[in-house]
Amino acid sequence: MEVGPPFPAGQPVPWRPAGPERPSPWAAVAAVAAGCWTVGFVVVSQLGGWLADQVLLASGLDRAVWLWPAAALATVLLVGGPALALALLPRSAAVRATGRAWLATVLVLGALGLLRAIPPVHHEAYLAALAATAALAALVLRALARRGAGATPRVPAPAVTLLGVAGGLALLLPWVWLGALGGLLETVLAGVAAAALGALAGALLDEAFWSHFTVGEPPRPARLVLVGGLVAGVALLLLAAGVGQSGAQLPLLLTLPPAGSALAALHAAARRPAALPAIPPGTSGAAGRAGASGVRPAARWLVGLGVLGPLAFTDPEEITLVLAGTRDVPFWVAAATGTGLATAAVLAVAYGALLTRGRRPSRRVAGVTAAVLLVTVGVVAVGVGQPGLHGERLFVVLREQADLGDVPAATGRAGRDARVGEVHRRLVATAERTQADLRRDLRRLRLEHTPYYLVNAVEVNGGPVVRAWLSRRPEVARVLVNQRVRPLPAPAGRSHGTAPAPAGPEWNIRMLGADRVWSQLGVDGSGIVVGSSDSGVDGGHPALAGGFRGGDDSWHDPWNGTRAPTDQGGHGTHTAGSAVGRGGIGVAPGARWVGCVNLDRNLGNPAYYLDCLQFMLAPFPPGGDPFTDGRPARAPEILTNSWGCPPIEGCDPGVLRPATAALDAAGILVVAAAGNTGPYCGSIDDPPAPYADVLTVGAVDRQRRVTLFSSRGPVPGAAKPDLVAPGDEVLSAMPGGGYAALSGTSMATPQVAGVVALMWSANPALVGDLPRTRQILRDTATPAGATYASRTQTCGGDRNITGAGLVDAYAAVREARG
Repeated sequence: MEVGPPFPAGQPVPWRPAGPERPSPWAAVAAVAAGCWTVGFVVVSQLGGWLADQVLLASGLDRAVWLWPAAALATVLLVGGPALALALLPRSAAVRATGRAWLATVLVLGALGLLRAIPPVHHEAYLAALAATAALAALVLRALARRGAGATPRVPAPAVTLLGVAGGLALLLPWVWLGALGGLLETVLAGVAAAALGALAGALLDEAFWSHFTVGEPPRPARLVLVGGLVAGVALLLLAAGVGQSGAQLPLLLTLPPAGSALAALHAAARRPAALPAIPPGTSGAAGRAGASGVRPAARWLVGLGVLGPLAFTDPEEITLVLAGTRDVPFWVAAATGTGLATAAVLAVAYGALLTRGRRPSRRVAGVTAAVLLVTVGVVAVGVGQPGLHGERLFVVLREQADLGDVPAATGRAGRDARVGEVHRRLVATAERTQADLRRDLRRLRLEHTPYYLVNAVEVNGGPVVRAWLSRRPEVARVLVNQRVRPLPAPAGRSHGTAPAPAGPEWNIRMLGADRVWSQLGVDGSGIVVGSSDSGVDGGHPALAGGFRGGDDSWHDPWNGTRAPTDQGGHGTHTAGSAVGRGGIGVAPGARWVGCVNLDRNLGNPAYYLDCLQFMLAPFPPGGDPFTDGRPARAPEILTNSWGCPPIEGCDPGVLRPATAALDAAGILVVAAAGNTGPYCGSIDDPPAPYADVLTVGAVDRQRRVTLFSSRGPVPGAAKPDLVAPGDEVLSAMPGGGYAALSGTSMATPQVAGVVALMWSANPALVGDLPRTRQILRDTATPAGATYASRTQTCGGDRNITGAGLVDAYAAVREARG
């Protein structure tokens, strides 16, 4: 019997997919096993890599540049191997398509993972490299797809594209609400990178990919959404693992994979009867399948906008355990991630339920949905969100610093006040003279800036282009990135203590012999003022309220501009209480205090630290100009500083060196915490602790043994720490009138400042005599036990662990009296 054409000649033939054959059970099991292995390995390796970064940060160790490239290589080998086997061995076209999609994505992940070798401080450079790499990968995949299927027409599916836009906006909404943008260039590059990643997702999950999961006649959308959606979800998980610096990829590991099911539903909607095209004569079935759906634009929008949230609205350096103690950035990132995951799940279910039945969705309904979500995003951004740009700033250090070498070393109250006045005069004169041209050019370019004199430097609002221009100026020594923490949607909350007030002098006070100084020598620190630069001080706490010096120049808050002493974090209240608190918690309860906020959210920068050090040299009233309104005669005699400025905050080893040198020349004693990055040798490395003109303090426990967390030397050019003091489970004041026991060299440092206050109160002639004061403290210190990380890590001897020993308040005051 002669077989003729079933349709009249010359008319287009509608394509009805027969679908791939059903995979064998063994092939299906292999695909499931490979998918589970891929998900488990990627999640564990990405989370483990971030935790390794956090451990190195908390330990004060250098960032491991090789970590993420090594993780990327391991992922390519251990995940790419099973994916390659799936792409080549099974007879099922669907399983082979699964392997090809996963293999392509894991290779992309390997390339993107290499970019994390770029230091996080250079975020703009990373985003530019991310955009370029993703765009190149998308172009390569598109070229390979054309070679495999040939150029085919694609039927436009505007309703599907608009639903992809709506889904992407829904995923973006939590980040607009709970996050904040960085700088202008940073935001633009994040948008370009997100667009490139969306294009990459469209190239990976194109129509040819989805055609392998479109089975039956008529097609069965449930299998497409469930099976194809899961395969696409694993591919999107691999893509998410390569997006963002360490930490920024973690939210995407949860929020992006469910988009695979949503894309499957969009593909099913695009293939409804209204979308079936006529295939020109001579066009292959595979080519027809490649051109029938038009889901690629929807994938671009859905994935691109979904990626934009974590990429643009968070700073990866702020997704850190350092800020995890309160409701800070990690808390809100977790909240946005949870909301985004719920949104993605609802999106996948809703699209799967609504778009796989009946005809293709209405273009008008899709357009209205996308428009409503776009307006919602805009309203949230300017309403309950954090509108504006909140990028990093630049800290410009000038070459010429003030010459203070011949300042007379007068002592006693009058002599010290004269020294402070002379130092202040020279510092201001040097800054005014050498900054004049730079400040004039900054004003001309309308670049916001803040000048400093304690370090001859200027903080400038600008990005990489401004940094390059500033670096070429002849008067500029170097330009540092001055980290700024992005704003929060709500205050981080106030820390409170739950312990009761002590009934008498605490164990640490008794260990130092400070209680004997009060009772037997009649000295309590009266007449001395201690300056506290920290998270703030609760001025209303019963142990501290009576010691506040008062006046309009005893409190400065460059973070929030508060006019009265306050503290949200609690750290500053605790340290101030250990120095001058009353009721048995402070070493020098008769001394007065002044305060400054330099660490409101546990991440500072060189400018904030300098704000407070400069205020301590010459206090000024609220809103005053430090250059013209400073009052050197009101400077405190002693400064307690339980903080350090690591590279993550923008400091280099010498950035604050001129500041401590100037304070030393002025006769103001700077006491600083050694740090809590022990027991590693050489862990005293964050300014100002390593500086020779700073009195650096380590911590001991109740057994007079140095704690394992106490940082230690050796330090180039100086013997550090200088002394140790009690720092384990020390009870002191907390905001709101409570008390708490905290541990750290932060707790030990103010006690040494209090001992010096007792010494100078007992003998006012010692005020400003820093060499003699240090010598007395060293000579009267008692032995402390050294602890070691191992038998081989002795840090060059006990001197680099215990310093001169445990400070002895009673012996030091007696020696100071002569």
